[in-house]
Amino acid sequence: MFTALGRSFVATVPVVAALAFSSPAMSSDAAINTAPTYDDLLTRLDTLPSVREAVARHDAATARVEQARALPNPSMAYSQENVYGSGPYRGAGSGEMTLSLTQPLELFGKRTARIEAARSEANAANLRRVQVRWQLASQLAWRYAEAEAAARRYELAAEALSLTEQDANGTAALVEQGREPLLRAVQAQSEVESAKAALDEARALRNSAFAQLSAVAMLDSPIQAIGTSLLDRVPEAAKASADAPIAIQLARADLDTASQQVKVEQRRTLPDISVTVGKTRFQETADQAFTLGIELSIPLFDRNRGGIRAAYAEQQAAEARLMAQQQAVHAGRLAAEVTLSASNSRTRAADSGVAAAEEAYRLSRIGFEAGRISQLELRSTRAALIAARNAAVDARLARVLAEIDLALLEGRIPFGASR
Repeated sequence: MFTALGRSFVATVPVVAALAFSSPAMSSDAAINTAPTYDDLLTRLDTLPSVREAVARHDAATARVEQARALPNPSMAYSQENVYGSGPYRGAGSGEMTLSLTQPLELFGKRTARIEAARSEANAANLRRVQVRWQLASQLAWRYAEAEAAARRYELAAEALSLTEQDANGTAALVEQGREPLLRAVQAQSEVESAKAALDEARALRNSAFAQLSAVAMLDSPIQAIGTSLLDRVPEAAKASADAPIAIQLARADLDTASQQVKVEQRRTLPDISVTVGKTRFQETADQAFTLGIELSIPLFDRNRGGIRAAYAEQQAAEARLMAQQQAVHAGRLAAEVTLSASNSRTRAADSGVAAAEEAYRLSRIGFEAGRISQLELRSTRAALIAARNAAVDARLARVLAEIDLALLEGRIPFGASR
């Protein structure tokens, strides 16, 4: 009985291994709600709330540029003088009626400085809009890969339980034959219970990862399986770009905005000038005369010194952020490239390790069946096989994370379109 069981199990090892590293959806029922592919999720980026918010903020900044071009409105005034007094000024017959129009003039580059400051803010808002798309694409890639890894770990936990149960059955047969002490059966049953607990934990982690992916992608219903694999996708070689990374572009845009704001604050210290044109009618003689005037503010008490100092301080802070960002991006890119290369090597090594562990377990199972391998050695090779398969999943997940980090620094969507 045990011999037949052992031989049938050895024959199933390659099949189980194939299932472990195939797409999780291959063993799923057709009615299961499978997640859209990663590429399909990318087509939904513009409908997600974070991107819509960034687009709205960019539209608002663009509208402020248009508003900055607007000229100040003129003001109209009407007045009556020398009326409702005493003597000859009793009533309104001897009064003077004046209708005037006043137009503020934006001289000394005030309007130009305001427009340039608004343009700088709009440019920064546009870069933030692009950055949000890439960040959200990276978040989708991570959640998708995390959900796929959780699904694979669940399948591996189910396989580990199956392996443990079959080993426990084999041990029980040996105990019945008197070839192993009862302690071995108790130990095997304990391992089965531990494997069941690990399976329950893997199921909970898988369902949590599925829920998080559904939430980030704004899917109508929670997913139950992953379709096309992202873990098995090998990142393409990075292409050199003449453009600076988006983080540096954004830091430069913030510096430009701060510099333009310094000019705006400096222009506020200059006088405000308005010109007035009016027409006066003398009621008593029916004569008319024009009134011309100019109004000039005197910056005597308020020279906007605090505003200028604050603008300079903001400019210095932006310069410091740019320097820090340049250093961080340079170091981060080197680290991401090295990490991605190492994770590719780690994935290949993990796959080789899985193949070796599968062969070692197959041979130890045959040896155990023949009585040449002890239960402890079989348990050791089984644990090594389970660890190797989980290490292969971890290596692929690390490769995805390295690709995400590099894509963010290079300004592109992970595993997809460039700038």
